[in-house]
Amino acid sequence: MTAEELQAKISALARGEGDVHGRRGRAVDEAIDKLDSGALRVAEPRDGEWITHAWLKEAILLYFTRRKRRMPLKTKFRKAGVRCVSPGVARYGSFLAPGVVLMPGFVNIGAYVGEDTMIDTWATVGSCAQIGSGVHLSGGVGIGGVLEPPQATPVVVEDGAFIGSRCIVVEGVRVEREAVIGAGVVLTASSPIVDVRGSEPVITKGRVPSRAVVIPGMQPKRFPAGEYGTPCALIVGTRTESTDLKVSLNAVLREYDLAT
Repeated sequence: MTAEELQAKISALARGEGDVHGRRGRAVDEAIDKLDSGALRVAEPRDGEWITHAWLKEAILLYFTRRKRRMPLKTKFRKAGVRCVSPGVARYGSFLAPGVVLMPGFVNIGAYVGEDTMIDTWATVGSCAQIGSGVHLSGGVGIGGVLEPPQATPVVVEDGAFIGSRCIVVEGVRVEREAVIGAGVVLTASSPIVDVRGSEPVITKGRVPSRAVVIPGMQPKRFPAGEYGTPCALIVGTRTESTDLKVSLNAVLREYDLAT
């Protein structure tokens, strides 16, 4: 079936038109097969922005119903050119491109992981998260999944980004190309991202710009009981231009004294 035909069948099932456990439910299985192979993905870049395909999220939700909680895992890693170190686990319906290394971590259904990306020990990639090529997710990183509502954009980590140990990136946050996130940074949809590179701070939310260097920070906030520090993320520098991104990354980590 074409993507358009699948979309029509999935959308009808999501509206309650037909039995997901019957023959019509085979469209759900085909959609998950295509997510697993990378032929389809929940979200994809287009003209500098990310487009979310809500119907594929609906397919995942219908798959949960169809499978009655007996969710299969990915197999045949070697054939796919993926190195999976036991007890690393990826659910069927996630895509891992050739060159991916999955240490003892977890990748959930609907996620997309690009070529030559490292998912380090105890790192997790949530359902529908989009991880680019050449990304490093350090030990204990938590990349959140955004499965519901279906129209919501999932977490996106673009090509060449480095995410330091124990970072948390959730709620549809977008980390743009080659950004460097220091250890322990928490990024949510409501987390202030404060650019302190200029003479005045510039505060944004939900997006880390390309090649930015980010560390954990605190900002004062007044409550009825007094003023207290609340967490934020600080953009303190810019990754230097280099034809060798590994050399560039090592220089950034030394310059800003960032833990990995």
